[in-house]
Amino acid sequence: MKKTLRELRPVYVVGIGLHRYQYLSETPYVTLGLTAVREALADARIVWREVESAYTGTALIGMAASRPMLKHLGASGIPMAQVENASASGSTAFRQACIDVASGLADVSLAVGVDKPGLVGSGPGKANVRDLVGSRAVPFTHFALLTNEYMNRYGVSAEQVAMVAVKNNRNGSRNPYAQRQKAVTLEEVMAGPMISGSLTRLQCCPVGEGAAAAIVSSEDAIAKLGIDRTRAIRVLASATQTERVYRGMKNFDAELTRETTAQALAEAGITPRALDVIELHDAFAIEELLYVEAMGLCGEGEGAAMLASGATDIGGRCAISASGGLLAMGHPIGPTGVGQIAEITRQLRCEAGARQQPDARIGLAHMVGVGAVCVVHVLQKSA
Repeated sequence: MKKTLRELRPVYVVGIGLHRYQYLSETPYVTLGLTAVREALADARIVWREVESAYTGTALIGMAASRPMLKHLGASGIPMAQVENASASGSTAFRQACIDVASGLADVSLAVGVDKPGLVGSGPGKANVRDLVGSRAVPFTHFALLTNEYMNRYGVSAEQVAMVAVKNNRNGSRNPYAQRQKAVTLEEVMAGPMISGSLTRLQCCPVGEGAAAAIVSSEDAIAKLGIDRTRAIRVLASATQTERVYRGMKNFDAELTRETTAQALAEAGITPRALDVIELHDAFAIEELLYVEAMGLCGEGEGAAMLASGATDIGGRCAISASGGLLAMGHPIGPTGVGQIAEITRQLRCEAGARQQPDARIGLAHMVGVGAVCVVHVLQKSA
C-alpha cells in the first residue's frame, strides 16, 4: 500500500546554506555550489564524510555537474545524481534526499541547487508534437493574459496586482541572499518598463545565478552526530504531481497547485489555516494571487483583498514569500526550490531576523515547473 513521508522514518532539515542570488558573473558554478554546501555543513555542525548521498538540482549547467563540484569536499564515493525538473529541479532534489532518509537508504543526505544563466534545452520543444500556441506566447505573455483575465473576472485593478511586487520587494530588502534588495513603491512598480500587458519589469522575476543547500537527516543521525535537536525542522509531507486534463479550467498551473497542495496538507494532517509561512512560485506577480486562492487560504477572487488587508505580510496571518519570493529573492532555476526550504527552515527556527514571522511553527514550500510539474513540501518546528 502507498505510504506517505510522514508514515516512514522521520526526516529533519538540520543544515541550510546559500550563495546569494545574483546577476550573471564570472564566478564558476563550482564556487557557487560549494559556498552553499559548506555553509549548510557548518550550520548542521557536521563534516562532509558524514553525508551519505547527494542530489544536485540544476536545469542549465549540463550533465555530470555533481562530482566536479563536490569532489572538493572529499572523494568519499557516495552516490550522487543530477535532478532536472525545470523550475522545480531544486524542490525535486530535496524530495529525493528526503526519500533516501525516510526509507533508510541513508541517514544523512544533501540536496543542493546550483545554476548559471545559459541556453535552455527544452524537452517539449523536441517532442515533435506541434501545439496551437507554439512560441507565440512566451511565459510573460502567458501570465500577462492570465493577469488580464483575472482583473476582468474579479474587478481587480492593475495596481492591486502590482502590490504583490511591492510586498515581496520589501521582504527582499531585508534578505542578504536576495537578488533584488531594494524596497520599491507602487509608483515605481507601475512605472515600468512594460514587459507584456500590464506586467512591468518589477512584476517579473529576475533570472540569475546562485546556489542553495539543505542537509536532511534521521533521528538516529541527530543523536549519533550530536546535532542540535532544537534547530532540526521536521519534513511532514512531500507531494508531487504532474499536469492532467482539467475540464473547463483556464489555468492548469493553479489547478495543479490546488491538487498537489491538498495532497501535501492531507499527508501532513493539517489545514491551510495552520500555515504560518509559505514560499511559493511567484515568477510573475499574478501567480501569488492565483496560488493563495488555489491553496485554500482564501476564496476565488479574494487574493487581492487578502493582500491589501495585510494578512500575507510578515506579521500577518500567514507570511507569503518572506524571503522576497522569486520576484525579489530571484529565480536562478536549480537553486530556487532548495532556497525556499532554507527560508522556511530559518523562519521555523526563529532565525530570520528583520523578516521573521512571529511564532512560526508550520511552513509550506511550493514550486511549479514547465512540463508541467508541481512539488509541495510541508515543514514543522519539532522542538
